[in-house]
Amino acid sequence: MDDVLQQAIGKLGDEFPHLHWNFRPDPAGGRNARISQWLGGEEEEVMVCAFVGRHIHEAFHRQDFFFLNFAYRGDYRALSARFDNEILVREGDCYIGQPYSGYALRGNSDRNLVIAGLLIRKDVFFNEYLAPLSSEPDMLRFFLEPKIDRFSDEFIHFTLARTSPIWKLLELMMVEYADRQEDTQQVLKPLIFSTLMLAAREYRRQYPREQHGSVAAAMTFYMERHLDGITLGDLAQHFGYHPNYISALLHRETGRTFSQILLEKRMQRAVLLLKNTDLPVEHVAEMTGYGNPSNFYKAFRSFYGMPPRVYLGQ
Repeated sequence: MDDVLQQAIGKLGDEFPHLHWNFRPDPAGGRNARISQWLGGEEEEVMVCAFVGRHIHEAFHRQDFFFLNFAYRGDYRALSARFDNEILVREGDCYIGQPYSGYALRGNSDRNLVIAGLLIRKDVFFNEYLAPLSSEPDMLRFFLEPKIDRFSDEFIHFTLARTSPIWKLLELMMVEYADRQEDTQQVLKPLIFSTLMLAAREYRRQYPREQHGSVAAAMTFYMERHLDGITLGDLAQHFGYHPNYISALLHRETGRTFSQILLEKRMQRAVLLLKNTDLPVEHVAEMTGYGNPSNFYKAFRSFYGMPPRVYLGQ
């Protein structure tokens, strides 16, 4: 570890206990649950923090922001969702949490632990980072549909090889945030964007969606990842089949045409976004492959039998 990086980690570690820790009662989480508001300054949209020390025992709490935690040095435990659920986060692991999911850091070591965190405001995440991640169906559902009844659905946990570029990005961000400048937010935000995209790629590699050996299922999944502009020709080119063959295959195995499957996946994605974010309908239309909002409204009404506003008000 070079001197600049070591100094940055030390400075962030010194700042950690003095962040805006403000645990308030959380009526939705039970009498023992607390909720933490944004830990950074009012002008900050993203931030970097680091715990440095041998012992940490946080109170179980919920937080009003997205976060990515990295076991930069040493192992620690994450208490999640319910008080009796605990996982071991080993050195080199990444742990991604949703707003309002229960969490607490716990660790004891004979040497200093370093747990680095990237924090992102909810509105910033939805407005600036969600669209690129929407091509990853499983991660999109994770970010938009927190499940309180299944412990495994409340976090993403995977291992990063030390050769992963994410570590270099994380180190750059720690150094930048430790010596904040007027343009630090502008520097950090694209670095966090790159980190999220690389994390999505690594998560997909480590936890591939099972396809059950079906070509039609693989095609449907590919469509789901490219809803913003997929065509039958694109699908044919990717899988190396003639478009007519793909049309017949999909209809034979699913009972639906390419257009029907695409419409269904787009409408499911649209409802997911409309119900769980404050994004305007025009933005949701664009994210689901409709360059013209009027075409989106027409498709939505055709599929659900009512316009978006009426559907959401039910």
